[in-house]
Amino acid sequence: MRTTITIDGRLLDEVRRRAAEVGRTVSQVIEDGVRESLLRSDDAGRPVFHVRAFSGGGTQPGVDLDDNAALLALMDDDR
Repeated sequence: MRTTITIDGRLLDEVRRRAAEVGRTVSQVIEDGVRESLLRSDDAGRPVFHVRAFSGGGTQPGVDLDDNAALLALMDDDR
């Protein structure tokens, strides 16, 4: 949809630079920014999720968190 907005000249220059850097149009960069801003404002009302850490001694022997296949195999073995 086509519309007209008023935007600060310096900000528009930054948008143009960013668009050129990432190979997108000015419109796409502006849309991304507005979309991101709307998502942030939607999250503003949600409570913050905190991960509680405890001293459990780390991972079990033989668990390699960098090896997805091995983790899946270990989880399947426990069933």
